[in-house]
Amino acid sequence: MSKNTKRFTELLKKVDANKNYLMDEAITTVKTLASAKFDETVEIALKLNVDPRHADQMVRGSVVLPSGTGKKVRVAVIAKDAKTDEAKNAGADIVGSDDLIEEIQKGNMDFDVLIATPNLMGLVGKVGRILGPKGLMPNPKTGTVTMDVAQAVNNAKNGQVNFRVDKQGNIHAGLGKVSFTQEQLKENMLAFIKAINKHKPAAAKGRYIKNASLSLTMSPSLSLDTQELLDTK
Repeated sequence: MSKNTKRFTELLKKVDANKNYLMDEAITTVKTLASAKFDETVEIALKLNVDPRHADQMVRGSVVLPSGTGKKVRVAVIAKDAKTDEAKNAGADIVGSDDLIEEIQKGNMDFDVLIATPNLMGLVGKVGRILGPKGLMPNPKTGTVTMDVAQAVNNAKNGQVNFRVDKQGNIHAGLGKVSFTQEQLKENMLAFIKAINKHKPAAAKGRYIKNASLSLTMSPSLSLDTQELLDTK
């Protein structure tokens, strides 16, 4: 048995596979599963009862986690004139327009989030094929296409998480680091679940959150009580 398999087997003993955990107990339990040599991310996975092939059942948006994500986020902004200064003053790491597009075309993307003003989206469209697969394409629904670049930079730097349902109806997100306090993780989890419930499509029928789990980067997952999540407004 490899060292990793042995470690995972030991962690499995701490998880009740037949239980649907309430949020508080899930966070307490998941914190005991930390076993890596780095500060693992607390991850949530949801299976939603939607069919994203239909536009009116797409679930997509963003939420700023009150306690942040624990990650250093590099932000790039595509802007011109006064908006360039606004982005720099807000703490953007990279600011440009045609020059930044050229760098992206060369494959130089030293950023985690890309923000653009609406008037320059035509420019951004030139590199859509490069940005799209990497999940970096600016989008109004995630607040990354906006004239308020300062607010967008602040959100990105201070814990904004973008979410989008995949073809199977799944959503994954990081809720912070295992080193966060119980209270910080609970705050972040509540904010995230509220955002998911708020984005419930009118066309979605039946039980919106079918199942959900919480885990660390390198740990087994534990099932969450979906009723508690559905009641979180």
